[in-house]
Amino acid sequence: MVKHLKLASRLQGAWETGLTGEKISIGCRVPKEFFVTSGAGESDITIHAGSFDEAMRDAGIENYNLMHYSSIMPAGAVEVERPEGAVHGSVLETIMAVSNSETGVRATAGVVMGWVYDKRTGKKIGGLVAEHNSHEDEEHAVRMLRASVENMFKNRYGNEAELRDVRIVTKSIVPEKRYGTAMVVVGFTSYEVPVLN
Repeated sequence: MVKHLKLASRLQGAWETGLTGEKISIGCRVPKEFFVTSGAGESDITIHAGSFDEAMRDAGIENYNLMHYSSIMPAGAVEVERPEGAVHGSVLETIMAVSNSETGVRATAGVVMGWVYDKRTGKKIGGLVAEHNSHEDEEHAVRMLRASVENMFKNRYGNEAELRDVRIVTKSIVPEKRYGTAMVVVGFTSYEVPVLN
């Protein structure tokens, strides 16, 4: 608590003195909490403002502006419930799989998440996430996702670590309307920021 108060005081001082005053150096933000959600939607109008928007609504994230990450999770990341009542227009940074299709053609999206542990110490190293989108069924998506995360793990760690707690989430739709979208989203809700000086 004292450390947070000191940082707040330094930030306030830097704000008050402007660009010529005290500066602090910070490292890269590290995601701390995340949630997983999925949705599907369809529309006769378009994809982006139609079926994609409906899929966001189905996933409960329609009032966010989405930003897309690649697929690495820090060791300390913790899953939480999807927050209710987000500020309209706030930014949600994500790892996201999205599949779009047209009438009668399946859209399938999926995400796999697995945690990597050091074999010698048992310490959690971090997480790997892979995304999938296709026009195949969810069984196909599960096979591809499992193969993807196992390949990512093998390329990075070989025999020095083990992959545990693998979780796969998929969503699929065969739209009756002109356009359809399926999505699976890992959304980050909080971060830690290292202060370097």
